[in-house]
Amino acid sequence: MSDRSRLVWRCRRGTLELDLLLSRFLEQRYESLAPDQRQAFERLLDCEDDQLQDFFFNDRRPTDGALAELVELIRPR
Repeated sequence: MSDRSRLVWRCRRGTLELDLLLSRFLEQRYESLAPDQRQAFERLLDCEDDQLQDFFFNDRRPTDGALAELVELIRPR
């Protein structure tokens, strides 16, 4: 499995909202990220769905600064 295919699979979450948000980000913006931001994206995908829901839809900020920066890039406007 290629790295890209693995990331596509990892973007599949328990809710449609998260699936769409993460998949679109991967498709539209992942390639333009710096290597450290790509690593942060992988760490973000390690988070549980309820944490991701809080980060993207309930205005909670991750304590990890790199993750917080990435959440701001991904968060719907």
